Amino acid sequence: MTEPTPEAPEAPELQAHKSGFASFVGRPNAGKSTLTNALVGSKVVITSSKPQTTRTVVRGIVHRPDAQLILVDTPGLHRPRTLLGERLNDLVKTTLAEVDVVAVCFPANEKIGPGDRFIVKEMGKVKRTTKVAIATKTDLATPEQLGQHLLDIATLGAETGTDWAEIVPVSAQAGHQVQLLADLLVGLLPEGPQLYPDGDLSDAPEEIIVAELIREAALEGVRDELPHSIAVVVEEMNLREDRPADKPLLDIHANLYVERDSQKGIMIGHKGARLKDVGTRARQQIEALLGTPVYLDLHIKIAKDWQRDPRQLRKLGF
Repeated sequence: MTEPTPEAPEAPELQAHKSGFASFVGRPNAGKSTLTNALVGSKVVITSSKPQTTRTVVRGIVHRPDAQLILVDTPGLHRPRTLLGERLNDLVKTTLAEVDVVAVCFPANEKIGPGDRFIVKEMGKVKRTTKVAIATKTDLATPEQLGQHLLDIATLGAETGTDWAEIVPVSAQAGHQVQLLADLLVGLLPEGPQLYPDGDLSDAPEEIIVAELIREAALEGVRDELPHSIAVVVEEMNLREDRPADKPLLDIHANLYVERDSQKGIMIGHKGARLKDVGTRARQQIEALLGTPVYLDLHIKIAKDWQRDPRQLRKLGF
């Protein structure tokens, strides 16, 4: 008697590839940039303890076999006090209407306040986009604080008519639940092809990222009134000629703009010590990012009240 032939196991279904855009929004300094860098696995946006440091919408790209997740890091939404502030807010609103998922960041070590409510209401005007809530900086909160924080996020959603697809606690600093967040965001993306080549981590031009790294170095340790007054423009960025191929040197000439004479003095520091320190730290970050030795030539210039002047804002790239 012949034995029955066992049935061949069914071939597993091939999962369709997904691709799409997710945007992190939140109050200034809510941990959006740190989270973007943690998900991408490399530094593509500047982070600083100073609020309102992100000014350009940088896309960080997460490559996976099953998906490509493009992260749009926006400036913090806030009530604007200058023309620059208004332009940053317009940039955020335009971005929100174009992405697949909007993720609102609520730092777990801070109570939810009027600023958060303002952002969620603004976000509510964008009807079709899927909304996710992220409790960031969970490493800075006690379990009790975190539990209450998650309840408060759910309550804010109910009060504003926002339907959260997910509420996720995450610590980018400690790496806690970052992978879970990536999985959840990918799950909310539409099916689609790869949008960027393998290896690309951002679609921002290198000059923009270099300018941001210089500005990050300049922001460290400055007084509260100065951060918003700092802008950086990379004037030239070229590999130095007549160098052997195995010993390249990248020449970068950049201008750091402030609004007043007194600010110029602060940035230069005693006998130029502060500017030298900014240059050293920025150069180290740029070399780590680009993998090439760098000669950084940095100059401080005054652009009087540039945050309120449309002509100056255009010149500085806003």
